[in-house]
Formats: sequence, C-alpha cells, structure tokens
Amino acid sequence: MAEVKSPIGGKIIKINVAVGNTVKENQSLLVLEAMKMEIDLPSPVSGIVKEIKVSEGQPVDTDIVLVVIEPSI
Repeated sequence: MAEVKSPIGGKIIKINVAVGNTVKENQSLLVLEAMKMEIDLPSPVSGIVKEIKVSEGQPVDTDIVLVVIEPSI
C-alpha cells in the first residue's frame, strides 16, 4: 500500500477523489492549505484509493497519513 502523508501542518480544503476511484501517478488527490498557500498533493503511484483518512475542513499535522492507495500491477 502507498500512503500519502501531509508534508506540512495545515487544513484540508478539497478532496478530489473517493474511495474506490482509480487514480494515476501524479493525479491530484487533495488540496492542503498551509501558511496561506494551497498545496496540491498528488498520488505517488497509479492504483485504487482504498482509504481517505481526512475530511474537508479538517486540520492536520505534519506526517499524518491522509490517503491510502493500493498500487496497480
């Protein structure tokens, strides 16, 4: 499984995928607002979204797992 973690503390402002979606490497998964900047968090691999551990508006700390992806073969 591939995990997408928060690179910095901030707030989740948009989730672009849902559990069960097929995603491609570098596809935008969600947007994090930190220090008045919007940071796009892309998928590290192509695969299927297995779990989304956050919701829009939720504050997050650095290095928290946000999304879990099952890589495609």
